[in-house]
Amino acid sequence: MNVSTIHKLVTTAFLIFISAAAAAASSTTSTDGAAAAKRLASKAKPTAKVAAKARLRQVLVVRSSRHGSAHHVAAVVRFEPAHPSFGEIYGLHSASDSLDLKSGVALVLDRETDEVLFSKNSQAVLPIASLTKLMTAVVVTEANLPLDEPITITEDDVDTEKFSRSRLRVGTQLRREEMLHLALMSSENRAAHALGRTYPGGLAAFVAAMNRKARELGMNDTHYVEPTGLSSQNQSSARDLAMLVKTAHEFQIIRELSTSPQYQVEVGNRQVEFRNTNGLVKNPSWDISLQKTGYISEAGRCLVMQAKLAGRQLILVFLDSAGKYSRIGDAERVRRWLTESTAALPVLGTSKPKI
Repeated sequence: MNVSTIHKLVTTAFLIFISAAAAAASSTTSTDGAAAAKRLASKAKPTAKVAAKARLRQVLVVRSSRHGSAHHVAAVVRFEPAHPSFGEIYGLHSASDSLDLKSGVALVLDRETDEVLFSKNSQAVLPIASLTKLMTAVVVTEANLPLDEPITITEDDVDTEKFSRSRLRVGTQLRREEMLHLALMSSENRAAHALGRTYPGGLAAFVAAMNRKARELGMNDTHYVEPTGLSSQNQSSARDLAMLVKTAHEFQIIRELSTSPQYQVEVGNRQVEFRNTNGLVKNPSWDISLQKTGYISEAGRCLVMQAKLAGRQLILVFLDSAGKYSRIGDAERVRRWLTESTAALPVLGTSKPKI
């Protein structure tokens, strides 16, 4: 089986598990399979609760075997200890801060004056997940490649590291600008990889250009190995990411595409709608001119933004946030602190982490 077929099998099996109607090998009889699915459905919810309390993660294992002309596929779900993020391993979450943020790293910086308003472990170097795509966008934009040039998703763009899902199936053809739009707005991994793959000189030249741009900007804590952020080897610090946000904000196309609420593209014979991974772009309490989210288990939940708060253009960086919605909660905590404060804002934060 090729990469695309394997990925489809994984995706299909995962969806079957979510609906609590599978995890039985295809070699079982229909009666036995139905009974197994019924038993799983009755046990799925409490099992998930127990797993959450024990900090376990659900792991989907797809086994494929062939006996003569018969091809059997079995989907098995097991629970394993959840992998801690790098920030958790380094002990960053043990540091308290004045705003009680749930992110292991945070930085609030005035774009115009470079004044630091809030800092928490801002020098820590961590995986940055899909925040990587901001640099991907900068390199693509600065290369002045034709935005209307068609790019086709190929097998090379399929994620074989984490088997992340994508609605851009192999063979999908979009304009370069549409690929950039989906990479920034919806954090589409195949779109980001395709942008790097079609760069003059190929993917290796693109990654070299990413690292070269980082050095040019003085991002000395930053290193990239690929354009999506799926690799935990893509690492940076909050201070470096603030430099990246400042640079990316100079490009109108990156500002507009990253804050677009939703966008439709044609995939096959149908229109598919993609939405922004950051719900704050639709929140009237926020005036966001650039944003990017990110997540892999090694990085935790991440978020960078440039927003107008308390009459100032501020850059906000949150890394290694522990819960699904905690990076948004942290952003709201910072917004309330800034907008409700009537006195001069002191520099808040924590001491340097021991890592």
